[in-house]
Amino acid sequence: MLAVSWDSVRLFLHVLAATIWVGGQLTLAALVPVLRGVGSQVPASAARRFNQVAWPAFAVLVATGIWNVIAERDKVSGAYENTLMLKITLVVVSGVTAFLHARARSAAGLAIFGALTGLSALGALFVGILLAG
Repeated sequence: MLAVSWDSVRLFLHVLAATIWVGGQLTLAALVPVLRGVGSQVPASAARRFNQVAWPAFAVLVATGIWNVIAERDKVSGAYENTLMLKITLVVVSGVTAFLHARARSAAGLAIFGALTGLSALGALFVGILLAG
């Protein structure tokens, strides 16, 4: 078996948190139409429960993201730095729009902020893969 290092622990925690943040959003979005059929308050209840897991995952993503930048600081220049700035921007957009989505009261607000949250989270995931390559 390969040796376990702090780098592998750091990357594991980052990927695990991304799985929860991004994958959970996609799963919840797919379930919302079915949940509406069960009862009008069921989607909101599911979203509140998801938030109890999603926000700690987002905090782990940010913390391990900072740890990643510190660990890879020798790479932070040129194209890598530009790509990293794009990822940070997408992460901020994802967090802010998720916050706004959770507080939206209109169908339009829920739809717009939900879509922006999902798209920015997927963008951050893709850009993160570019950084890891």
